[in-house]
Amino acid sequence: MSTNNSRPSKAERNASAREKAAQLQAAQASAQKRKSLFVKLGVLAAVVLVVVLVVVLIVQNNNAKVPDAGAAPQGGNAAGGILMTSPTTVANTSGVKIDNTKLVAPDSKPATPEPRDLTVGAKGEPINVTLFGDANCVHCAEFESKYGPQMKQWLADGKISLEYRNVGFLDGNSPTNFSSRGANALACVADQSPAAYLDFASALWGHYDQGEMKNAEISEMAIAAGASDSVKSCIDKGTYRPFVETATLAAGYDGVLGTPSIFIQGEVMDLANQDFVEAVEAAIKANA
Repeated sequence: MSTNNSRPSKAERNASAREKAAQLQAAQASAQKRKSLFVKLGVLAAVVLVVVLVVVLIVQNNNAKVPDAGAAPQGGNAAGGILMTSPTTVANTSGVKIDNTKLVAPDSKPATPEPRDLTVGAKGEPINVTLFGDANCVHCAEFESKYGPQMKQWLADGKISLEYRNVGFLDGNSPTNFSSRGANALACVADQSPAAYLDFASALWGHYDQGEMKNAEISEMAIAAGASDSVKSCIDKGTYRPFVETATLAAGYDGVLGTPSIFIQGEVMDLANQDFVEAVEAAIKANA
């Protein structure tokens, strides 16, 4: 009589145990991966939230309402200009106050630009060159790169005075109002470290291709150009944003529609059809 033994062999039991152990390990590894993924996603979400909050705070700060009134920087005038009298000095205009509630839009703008309060050098004195510029303007960056050294040389030779009217025309194209922030920084440097103004202006427009900067980066650039450390507070607070608003509003009201716009001895220059250096040299000769 024969018997039927259905119990698995030892080899079969060992194989089955190994298979169950492998399945358990795979399940544990899968669970660990899911747990690790959830942790990473949680951390990523937290980081994204912090970044979003920081960006919102920066944008809110940059877009904060600009006061209607304020002081002009050293060298600043009531039209929002900064007048350089040499490569390292600005005009003595201390005590100038501005109030943008008193700026009234005209019923109609002039057919050709007629900026208010343009300086005209007296006979035998340095002629005046007034430049309307925007920190976020590519053509202003090109103009500064091409003619900045020449303007500095004319100033050093006592041939011209140079007035920068830095406007915020292109703020609408920037989420951070970079045009006005850049103009404010230029005013801060003019007020606290006028000897660094031209080098900072050259660096600021020279950075155009690399995009907009945060206030901290602008401050670093200003200090590298020779400005004092105290310029940081002025740039962060937007001390001269009302002054920049004056330049922007007045320019628009007076028919200045774009940047760069150049005026030599009070007369507008046609950059498309005139050579800048030739036009300035001709005015210098005529005024000698």
